[in-house]
Amino acid sequence: MDESNYVYEVSDFSLENDELMLYETLFHNANGYLGVRSNFEEGYPIDFQSIRGEYINGFYDFAEMKQAESLCGLTEEKQTMLNVADTQGIKLYLGDEEFSMFTGKVLKSSRVLDMEKGVTRRSVVWRSPGGKEAEITILRMASFVMLPLFTIEYGVKALNFSGTLRFQSTHIGSVLNYCDPGDPRVANETFQHLLSSKAEFVENASVISSRTSKSSLQAASAVKNLLSKPAKEERLKRDSTAAQKFTAEAEDGETVTLTKYTVLCDSIRYPDCRAAALEHLERACSVPLAHWYRMQEQYLKKYWESCAVHVKGNDELSNAITYNLYQLIQSVGKDPHSNIAAKGLSGEGYEGHYFWDTEMYIQPCFLLTQPQIAKNLIEYRYTTLDAARENARILGHKNGALFPWRTIMGKECSGYFPSGSAQYHINGDIAYSVINYYLLTKDIEFIARCGAEIVFETARLWLDVGNDCGGKFLINSVTGPDEYTCLVNNNYYTNVLAQHNLNWAVKFYELLKTKGLLTPVREKIGLRETEISNFKHAAESMYLPYDKGMDINPQDDSFLSKAVWDLKKTPQQDFPLLLHYHPLYLYRHQVCKQADTVLAHFVLEDAQTLATMRHSFNYYERVTTHDSSLSTCIFSIMASRLGMPEKAYDYFGKSSELDLFNTHKNTKDGIHTANMGGTYMAIVYGFGGLRIKEDGLHLAPALPRQWEEYDFKIHDEDSLIQVLVNRQGCEVSLLSGTEKMIFIYGRNYLLRDRLQLSLEEWGKV
Repeated sequence: MDESNYVYEVSDFSLENDELMLYETLFHNANGYLGVRSNFEEGYPIDFQSIRGEYINGFYDFAEMKQAESLCGLTEEKQTMLNVADTQGIKLYLGDEEFSMFTGKVLKSSRVLDMEKGVTRRSVVWRSPGGKEAEITILRMASFVMLPLFTIEYGVKALNFSGTLRFQSTHIGSVLNYCDPGDPRVANETFQHLLSSKAEFVENASVISSRTSKSSLQAASAVKNLLSKPAKEERLKRDSTAAQKFTAEAEDGETVTLTKYTVLCDSIRYPDCRAAALEHLERACSVPLAHWYRMQEQYLKKYWESCAVHVKGNDELSNAITYNLYQLIQSVGKDPHSNIAAKGLSGEGYEGHYFWDTEMYIQPCFLLTQPQIAKNLIEYRYTTLDAARENARILGHKNGALFPWRTIMGKECSGYFPSGSAQYHINGDIAYSVINYYLLTKDIEFIARCGAEIVFETARLWLDVGNDCGGKFLINSVTGPDEYTCLVNNNYYTNVLAQHNLNWAVKFYELLKTKGLLTPVREKIGLRETEISNFKHAAESMYLPYDKGMDINPQDDSFLSKAVWDLKKTPQQDFPLLLHYHPLYLYRHQVCKQADTVLAHFVLEDAQTLATMRHSFNYYERVTTHDSSLSTCIFSIMASRLGMPEKAYDYFGKSSELDLFNTHKNTKDGIHTANMGGTYMAIVYGFGGLRIKEDGLHLAPALPRQWEEYDFKIHDEDSLIQVLVNRQGCEVSLLSGTEKMIFIYGRNYLLRDRLQLSLEEWGKV
């Protein structure tokens, strides 16, 4: 990245196949609705591998999920995100010589992601085998303002010749998804999910309509090409492929530009997606492309004004933080029809599925910076609540709702239930996100309309899955966040989140009753006073595993009785363990894929003493592999909380650089959105010490010795607050809105304008 902090650039980039696939992810364009991988318009050599894709968030087909034994209730059908079209194709000819970076000679090249302008740029100075030289500049944008719109501006400058330039722009409706049978994190088989109609031209735009093979969804892609000067034009169409050819004469030093507009629409949002695509395309082309560039820049200016995190003292790390925050706004759904996939819209890893990652790693960022987006994410869960009720019945529960571990449209997509469907903690995670939304916004009307029903129905599920035994409420045969320890009794994380869920079901009941807002939801779901009493009893008697001798919270009832895995003696090539050891072998050892109890101590720190959290952190640190991208950020946050600044900083660095440095070696399949949200949390919740509690916002900032200062902004109800920490102390400013009571190291302050505390007053900084 350059000094501006908002530009990521790679100069004279590698043409090795592995690097190109990585760049397909790192330089992809997305806006939360559509995503386009950064493939070369002209393609690669025939023997190269590529994940060439364009995606719509929430658009899916059903695929068979074969079970070795078809036992009752096992998932036998999944949803998978689809590659919906290929509108990236542009071939260029200098006379009769076809442009390719793999022939002739590349004199200069660069790839740029501009995160203030919201565009990517590939620039190449190329000498053809015949000696003609041209400068090719390709600008791409997925519009944040018109979500179905993706554009390519393809400029060619003749450097040492005058002659013919030919462009061939393609629009291909018949596409397949990527598969890799050797990697459980991507689809293991390919199938023709999208059935496309014959390509057609409507005036001078090509249109292809498609329908899914099983889910009865439809998509339409519309493409229009405009050349910057008069040219000979030829239109071609064959089956589900359309092409336009342009032939123009260029003078030496002249630039000729092809502008390609793509619109993608689906039947989830639009009753007639073909008509909607043509309407959006007409609107997009009715103004100069410069208009959309300007609107894009304005959108991002507003985004960075509330979301930017600035760090002085480590430029590389600061740039990685900015990159991560940009990818989050590119990835997150902007409507209640979609969520945020584990890989965003950058690739096909995990088949576009939504996980609990959203609520625990990504939504906290948007809750503090873009509350409306956080609200949309909750509303998406609300639209799938009926499917969650059905899922609960499939798993044998007579009451309540159980949200699926991985999904697109609400049905469970997890084929291996011990580390998937058994992760009942997702109910607690979703309830936790609703509760935090209320605490930070006080939006009681939204709680009455959507949030309370989610909390009540998830609370009902706990009563059905758990049971009283010896005066304690137990939750057996579940899996916590750690996927190396499955189907256990009384996972600490699950139980403490369930307790929180149950407590707030009681609180929301009383709050809505007091406000006169209870009746609609109570009558809709048949909620009874006796249930509220049962919620309260279960919360009060919830069993939370605790070992008095070690003063730690065991991860579950059996965890401490297992043999301890010796991580130091494990060969480095055997990580991640899930790819090299049978699941049962992992389950019989004390070894963690990721933060589990440590995560519980972060999200619900008041459930335990500081000493217990410290002893637990030290214990689990020795047995955690961090094979999951969700892990190091949480260890960073808790190291900050426990006064371990060097560890906090080390874990933070591993988290923030994961994708840019491809440390998990699978970024080619897509970015790790949860880790990106976790990086934000590691600063704001970790170094900043932020906690959202019933009595208000709590802060306990610390300054890493490697930094000179850092700052971030957060929303609290109607107020925007800035926190700046440096070696002189801390400054908390009310930038807009009404005065707020905040807590700093446990001491309350009324923030009217600006609080400035010296180093002596601040103590821990």
